[in-house]
Amino acid sequence: MAPYEPSSDWQFDVPTTGSKRLPPTGRSFEALAHQGYGFEAAIADLIDNSIDARAHNVVVSFLRDTGERGGLDRVVGLLVVDDGDGMDDAGLDTAMTIGGREKYAPGALGRFGAGLKAASLSHADALTVISRTKRSPSTGRRWLTAHAQVDFTCDIVDAKYCQDLVDRYDGVIGWQGTIVRWDQVRAFETITDGQTDRYLNDAIERLETHLGLYLHRFLSRDDFHIDIVVEDVHTREELDHRGVEPIDPFGYRIPGRAGFPRTYVAPVVGAGDIPLTAHIWPPKSPLVAYRGIGPLSERQGFYLYRNERLVQAGGWNGTRSPEGHLALARIAVDLPSASNDVFSLTVKKDGVQVTPAFARGLEQAVDPASGHTFAAYLQEAGITYREAARRRTEVRRKEMIPPGKGIDPKVKRALRDELPQLEGEEPITFAWAKLDTPDGRDSGELLFTIDHKERRVVLNKDYRQAFNGDRHGGSNDAPVLKSLLYLMLNEIFQKERVWANQTDKIALWNSVLVAAARAELDRTDS
Repeated sequence: MAPYEPSSDWQFDVPTTGSKRLPPTGRSFEALAHQGYGFEAAIADLIDNSIDARAHNVVVSFLRDTGERGGLDRVVGLLVVDDGDGMDDAGLDTAMTIGGREKYAPGALGRFGAGLKAASLSHADALTVISRTKRSPSTGRRWLTAHAQVDFTCDIVDAKYCQDLVDRYDGVIGWQGTIVRWDQVRAFETITDGQTDRYLNDAIERLETHLGLYLHRFLSRDDFHIDIVVEDVHTREELDHRGVEPIDPFGYRIPGRAGFPRTYVAPVVGAGDIPLTAHIWPPKSPLVAYRGIGPLSERQGFYLYRNERLVQAGGWNGTRSPEGHLALARIAVDLPSASNDVFSLTVKKDGVQVTPAFARGLEQAVDPASGHTFAAYLQEAGITYREAARRRTEVRRKEMIPPGKGIDPKVKRALRDELPQLEGEEPITFAWAKLDTPDGRDSGELLFTIDHKERRVVLNKDYRQAFNGDRHGGSNDAPVLKSLLYLMLNEIFQKERVWANQTDKIALWNSVLVAAARAELDRTDS
């Protein structure tokens, strides 16, 4: 290399005189743990790895110590368990190395080689990964931020413990799979005494919505399932169990305007022709997929997918500002699989940065079949919104206290679709138990009692068989009975106290429902 000679001309290449290696220090781990991952986005990133490992079943388990063996009721950790391909020692070392994986298969959701570590350490001070394949035994590694920040030391987990934990979840893992374990989760350690139930309900509701939305294309398949459970860390009893349902942001029944959805093609320099599938939602839709996934001003615009995974849910990417009259406009865009300089995915997979070339492409976007322009679509979306706003207001259903633990997630989704919810209210929960009747009444005369203060409906477990038959009764069983009681009792729970006429209603309902349950049991026995 010729030595640099001063010149008045601009140097298009910066002159160098050699190179030296500057490895990262332990503090880079601290930077990794401050990537700004939200809790739900972090869990979704872990499940991306499960999908890449061809998992069919994923279980997110909140580990709870109820305090019945002494101490406080608290959440002590979290696991993500899958039945994917698993990893051997070498594969696990690569997975636990920051940026360790350099190549991904076509269609993979992983990209930067940092998601597992960044997502986990943003929330937990201890990350353990245990895995096994069909051909290799269980193995494990653990990052402790306190050690990693000093010298990047990663612990090797005891092989017997690895196998013990795999055996504990053999209902999911079988011959192969992976367990991601979070300990010292910072949010869990801030839960105050007596607030564990509320924290878990709120956290699971948000997680259920996030996963249902961002992974909805995977969840709509018959061979992929995500369950969220709360597990008693001592007894292994499931204290709550919810199956995650897909939330399709384009899942309306009838479009808001005839002729839609319509696909436009935008010629984007540097990325090629980009199809834009434009939808107009029906005005004033009560569906969760419209109203229940965030503020409408934030959910209008582009829904960007990368390899079937939603990576941006709404927003105009700088091409225009959110406007109230565009609340019905949503556009699905599948990003090109080939690398390009126009679309840049964030590390957290929660947004896409675009260059001005995208905006120029939108200006030229048309429906090839009709010549209808993308600009005309935006006008029609706005007209649809304004026309609906001028119409007489439709009948509005009364707001309800939200459904809580004990009601099947599918029923919860239907209730939220059909009924406006009272925000910030403690939910109505359901549980089976031996009824306590201190006034000397025969508990067999009651199908249920209510705890008005705690917003809890207690069902008489002596009648559980009438509603489950020979099926195993889980925490979300008897959906028809619980749905009816939810609708019947909601108004009573909204009152400050239970009045005499309401007490009489409860007595009436108990009398009729007990007779019905006994009739059902008689039919079963005969």
